[in-house]
Order: sequence, then C-alpha cells, then structure tokens
Amino acid sequence: MKTILSTKKLNKTAKLRLFDANFNVIEEKFIKTKVIDFQIETINEFVIFTSKNSVKSILKSNIKSQIKEKKIVCVGQKTKKFLEKKHFKVQETADYASDLGLIIEEKYKNYSFTFFSGNIRRNTLPNLLNENKIKWNEVVVYETALKPKKVTSKIDGILFFSPSAVESYFIENKIENQTCFCIGTTTAKALEHKTKNIKIAPQPTVENVIKEVLKYYK
Repeated sequence: MKTILSTKKLNKTAKLRLFDANFNVIEEKFIKTKVIDFQIETINEFVIFTSKNSVKSILKSNIKSQIKEKKIVCVGQKTKKFLEKKHFKVQETADYASDLGLIIEEKYKNYSFTFFSGNIRRNTLPNLLNENKIKWNEVVVYETALKPKKVTSKIDGILFFSPSAVESYFIENKIENQTCFCIGTTTAKALEHKTKNIKIAPQPTVENVIKEVLKYYK
C-alpha cells in the first residue's frame, strides 16, 4: 500500500478516490490563511481575484455590493464558480495568472484594475500591468502563514497545492525519493531546485492532482 501525504486537507470526494484505490492518506495543513480588515479608497473599473481566499474576504466586507457592479477577471475555475455562486459576474477567467495577464494585455489594456491579493503573492500580474502602463491598485485582503511540521511517516508521494506549502514543507522536511504531485506550474517551479520527481496536474484543480496520482501508480 502506497502512502500519500497531502499538504492540505482534501475534500471528501478526493479522499474517497484515493482510499478506493488502496492508498493510505495523511493530511497535514502546511499553511493557514485568514481574512484581514482592509481599507480601500478607489475601486477601479475591473476587479482581479486570483484565489477564493480574496473573494471570501470581500464577502465579509462592506464593499461587497460595489464589487458586484464591477467587471471581474479571475484565476482558476474554482474561483470563477465560487464568484458565480455568490452572484458575481465573471468577465474572464484563466488557469494561470500569466494567461490572465495575456487576456488583459490583449483585450483590456485601456481599462483600470483593482487587484485583491494576499500578503504572499507572485509578481506575474503586477509586472504585466506595469509593463503595459495599465492603471491599477492593489489591496491585501487576506494573509497566508506558514505552518511547518515534521513528517515522521514513510511516504511515497506528496501533494502540493501552492508555493507557500512547498516552502513550509521544507522548513522541517526534505525530499528523498518521493514523487511530488503539483496542482500547477507555479507550484512545480517552487520545487524544481529540490527534486526532479515532479508530476503536474493537466489542469490546476484538486481533482486533476488526484487523477495524476492514480495514473502514475496504476
């Protein structure tokens, strides 16, 4: 029986798929996110969300109704579905920030943007907005904290869902001969200098990470 470590809590469906395929599953939360209070003076024509966490923060704020009047672009199908479930209108979505950046560059460079972000984020979108001289502002609406812990069990594969989780994992652990399954290319990039045993999900969703595990060990 293979043992898989997930660096975040999995949903019931994902766990059942692994259990049904005879995997032992260990779950540990290597990062913690929390909504924070924020101030904002100007909300521009377009709003950018790159995760569900930033949407959750807006839902708890007093600007929720204002955001519903704005055009929204976002990263990730899960973020898009969550926004639509909460009755926001999503104009564009892409799997990665770099792809969303290309859409903005091609179609919306004459508009202004407000980027609701976390305290730990990549520079992909900010760099592109600056390079194209697009008017934008940023508001940090949630915080990510690392929660490192030592893993003592013998594990065959590790599931990583963010660069922050990769960073947190390596504070107390190392990769020996384990295979690492990553939700996307950004997470895989954070692992590149640690191991070559990396598999990337064909689409950046938890479901596709699980599919990649099942395919690899078939």
